[in-house]
Amino acid sequence: MTPSRAPMTAPTAPAGTAREVLDAPHTLLTTMAAPVDPADPRVVEAAADLLATLRRADDRLGVSAPQIGLGWRLLAIDVSSHPRTRSCAGELVLVNPRLTQAARWETAREGCLSVPGLVGEVRRATRITVTGQRPGDGESLTFHTDAFEARCLQHQLDHLDGVLFLDRMPTARAVHRARHPQSPLRHHV
Repeated sequence: MTPSRAPMTAPTAPAGTAREVLDAPHTLLTTMAAPVDPADPRVVEAAADLLATLRRADDRLGVSAPQIGLGWRLLAIDVSSHPRTRSCAGELVLVNPRLTQAARWETAREGCLSVPGLVGEVRRATRITVTGQRPGDGESLTFHTDAFEARCLQHQLDHLDGVLFLDRMPTARAVHRARHPQSPLRHHV
């Protein structure tokens, strides 16, 4: 099954304000995020802020609420500009997302906006199913994806669980300096 092409953002979402992304070792980045009510106007506003933050620069492929200073289970991704993208739903915002299926594991290099200048080899599933809710109306969503979009979603789900990609490194030798720390498009999710 392929990803749904229905809009995944709130039907009447505000414009949103781009926010600064927190850097590790900020406490929010290592704390489990709390479930939220998708109809809460603050959550709808935060969803819009996540999208505005995501749109602010070309190198942003995903961002989670903890990365912008909110301990909520809310994330946004858009991998449409990434060269390794196969499945792509465009801009995706999920409230209270949960990974329900994972298959076909592979190791690949990734980085993080909250850990600038470093990338690492991370093992992740290449086919996943995620459930969640749409901000605003709370509609239940089931999302099937693969390849790079699956990697990006898992990376953002980790943020909601207080896990950084560095926590998934098998050894210190799996961590590398980013080749182009000012332009991390190829690796940062």
